[in-house]
Amino acid sequence: MTEILSAALTFPAVVLGAALVVVVCFWLLVLVGATGTDSFDSDLDADAAGVGGVPVAVSASLAVVIAWFTGLTGSVLVQRSGVTGTARSLLHVAVLAGALLLAWGVVRMLVRHFRRYFPAEPPPSRQDFLGQVCTIRTGSVGADFGQAEVSAADGSTTIVQVRQPVPSSGPGEVLAAGSTGLLHAYDAEGEFFRVSAYDAALAPRTLPRKAG
Repeated sequence: MTEILSAALTFPAVVLGAALVVVVCFWLLVLVGATGTDSFDSDLDADAAGVGGVPVAVSASLAVVIAWFTGLTGSVLVQRSGVTGTARSLLHVAVLAGALLLAWGVVRMLVRHFRRYFPAEPPPSRQDFLGQVCTIRTGSVGADFGQAEVSAADGSTTIVQVRQPVPSSGPGEVLAAGSTGLLHAYDAEGEFFRVSAYDAALAPRTLPRKAG
């Protein structure tokens, strides 16, 4: 036990152990709902490393655990070899490099088998904005020009092209900057939404349940 503890507190196991502590803290945050398993998916390109298809946090956590265990085992073997000086330092560096390479290889193999359990989410579609309330961002909206800001399901906002045809019965309600509109149709050929004025007071409301 003393031998393992000594190896865990020396290079390279201590470096990998620090990474393991970070991983444990991250999953504790996930457990209490403070963060999500996909927190790093937009920041890192896992496909470039050959481990794409699963959340980055999952593949990185597996790699750290495997690397730490391999590095600890290698450190124990280096201590038992009795080698000292420069040769021992070189062996420790080789153990670190080997642990990282082995971890990457194992995770890559595991991801290949478990990728099907993490189906990719379909890319966002403009059709998802239909029926959404938007905020006009141009001075006015007409039959040939207009832009509005709309919120996506993930909370992000985007600017879309909108049009408001002039009604045949005469001028309708003008949509000016800052006013609220409703995206009710999408023109795929022109790549714009048809928008109409939206009154929150007319939005459907849930009727209260009758007692008894």
